Amino acid sequence: MDPKHSTEIFKLLENQQEILMEAYRSLSLELHTLQVEEEMLMRKFYEFMSAKGLIKKGKKENDLYTEDSSPSEAQ
Repeated sequence: MDPKHSTEIFKLLENQQEILMEAYRSLSLELHTLQVEEEMLMRKFYEFMSAKGLIKKGKKENDLYTEDSSPSEAQ
């Protein structure tokens, strides 16, 4: 391979690496933001469910509904 082409390819690969690292950082930050938002929403949902008396302490999630009712009916 011609050294001129090797240099061009190397520069292109370096540029692609920078672009990929920037995309990785951006996606990583977005993922973290969404995870924090999910945790916040789950806490608010738990507070809401507790306030409505739909959550009993010491019960597993599966025990929230009786055998003859579905989750949509428990609203």
